[in-house]
Amino acid sequence: MVWTFPNFLSLLRILIIPVLVYLLSYPDPSSGLLAASLFLLASLTDFFDGYLARRNRSVSDLGKILDPLADKLMVASALIMLTAIDREPNVPPWLVVLILSREMAVTVICGIAIVAGLVMQAETLGKYKFILQAFAVVGLTVHYNYWGVDFFAAGMYFLVLSAVIGLWSGVNYHLQFFRRHFARVAQH
Repeated sequence: MVWTFPNFLSLLRILIIPVLVYLLSYPDPSSGLLAASLFLLASLTDFFDGYLARRNRSVSDLGKILDPLADKLMVASALIMLTAIDREPNVPPWLVVLILSREMAVTVICGIAIVAGLVMQAETLGKYKFILQAFAVVGLTVHYNYWGVDFFAAGMYFLVLSAVIGLWSGVNYHLQFFRRHFARVAQH
């Protein structure tokens, strides 16, 4: 079964991206709050699609691809827009490039592993990375101070932490691939 409810939730996260990008093209506080609310809601569907897929035993190959793709596209779109938005302080572009480079490197190594017939297990660190990125994007999108909280500073804290954990998990993915690849080569 391809079109399960969990897959629909993943697709919904992808379809939300144009609305998110539109809202993030405006630097005013109300657009930021709307974008943050939308991103938070979309991020929560990430938890529910995985939970429902496992509970209902409706895990599919499409879902294994669509779920992480939706996460990556959502985060990448938001971070790119947050570097381009005209408000101060701003998200450092070098940090966004570092985060997106990690995502591409992991995607490439997983693709190479598939072609080589190796199954790469999702890292628990990768799940933590996404949670931290979601907190970061919400904080950075809200941007302004509310209720005595500096949302931009909190968002930057979570973004830097997610970058560190992301790099760590990216190295782990590569090491996992090379260990398995060379173990297979040694057996033949």
